[in-house]
Amino acid sequence: MQDNKSIIEVNNVSKFFGEKIALDNVTLNVKKGEFVTILGPSGCGKTTLLRLIAGFQTASEGVIKISGNEITQTPPHKRPVNTVFQKYALFPYLNVYDNIAFGLKLKKMAKLQIEKKVKAALKMVGMTDYEYRDVDSLSGGQQQRVAIARAIVNEPEVLLLDEPLAALDLKMRKDMQMELKEMHKSLGITFVYVTHDQEEALTLSDTIVVMSEGRIQQIGTPTDIYNEPTNAFVADFIGESNILNGTMIEDRLVKFCGTEFDCVDEGFGNNALVDVVIRPEDLYIFPISDKAQLSGIVQSSIFKGVHYEMTVLCNGYEFLVQDYHSFEVGSEVGLLVKPVDIHIMKKERTCNTFEGKVIDATHVEFLGTTFECAPTDIAHGSKVTVEVDFNKVTLQDNEKDGALTGEIKFILYKGDHYHLTVWSDWDENVFVDTNDVWDDGDRVGISIPPDEIRVIEIKN
Repeated sequence: MQDNKSIIEVNNVSKFFGEKIALDNVTLNVKKGEFVTILGPSGCGKTTLLRLIAGFQTASEGVIKISGNEITQTPPHKRPVNTVFQKYALFPYLNVYDNIAFGLKLKKMAKLQIEKKVKAALKMVGMTDYEYRDVDSLSGGQQQRVAIARAIVNEPEVLLLDEPLAALDLKMRKDMQMELKEMHKSLGITFVYVTHDQEEALTLSDTIVVMSEGRIQQIGTPTDIYNEPTNAFVADFIGESNILNGTMIEDRLVKFCGTEFDCVDEGFGNNALVDVVIRPEDLYIFPISDKAQLSGIVQSSIFKGVHYEMTVLCNGYEFLVQDYHSFEVGSEVGLLVKPVDIHIMKKERTCNTFEGKVIDATHVEFLGTTFECAPTDIAHGSKVTVEVDFNKVTLQDNEKDGALTGEIKFILYKGDHYHLTVWSDWDENVFVDTNDVWDDGDRVGISIPPDEIRVIEIKN
């Protein structure tokens, strides 16, 4: 049972590894008894955050408290937490009972008390008859239960779980998800769980913390995260989405795919550029009729067990549709979406913006590189803002062909083009709109034509 009191407080915490920023000014409060999942792709900082709470790493900046006590510099064994790892870290030379009892013996607890606690923990994880078994003889799921029993036998205030189900097969992972949920309910202690699996996060959690590039993108209930994503990254990462560029004509009226739609969103202003999110299950598909808001041609249709997943091309934009009814490839169909199922998000940016410096009349420096630009009369040496439209940045297969280099970190399909995030070797993002197909992790050269670089003087 959770209450409103925070048991974990992470305040303005950053973690640096040399010049690399693993966590960037993270603030998070976890309520007592809550099941919180930290979710994100590889390298987003989720495991680093868990290790800072556990004490296996130390924060470079900021403060961490548990139950109101600051523990930022406190060693792991003095914190009221226990951690379950992806690799269960069981002692192979000890049987199940002795693995679970290990921590209690270190505390020099009485033998009878140890026996009582170990048997209670074994019962909790459904392993009552396994106490004298060799851990190497156990299945992955059974080893996972032993690791959890070893953690909970110490009666921690907080149980930290670092991708604990990743090594299990799909069926066992699903079974263990349900068991973990029941365990959390019966134990009543706080769970902080790290995973990259969106379905796992939606299944288990009271609260989901979505992370990317060392920052928290959104905190909310599974329903909030799924139905009301705060930005395009969250919308794309949590489940399937149709994400399109749109224009908010006025309150409750949005235009995308060349068509105006009623919606329920307000407060964006008139003619504001926005991102539009529609979940595939929220699109109604039917034989073409005058009821259709959009008409298109079915490009693909795949049976997914519960529903069909179809791609429909409308006015040059691809829509992903999930429905119980199948429509053949090549057939003409209509699409309809209710106003309440159109989610509008404010655009995080409308163009690339960099800090720069004028070198001479036709050259400007930004991203650690000198670029040729259109002639400017701004005084040499002046600090400036540099703007470049997303679709004016060119990526090269051969890194040497670019003015600078980088790595593709995030790919977002926007219906008729890809919106890429490229982490430049100057440690700054460059955003690119393109019709070319790239993969995550591709190394690229980055070029910008001189007449597409806007140099804006910074007025004092």
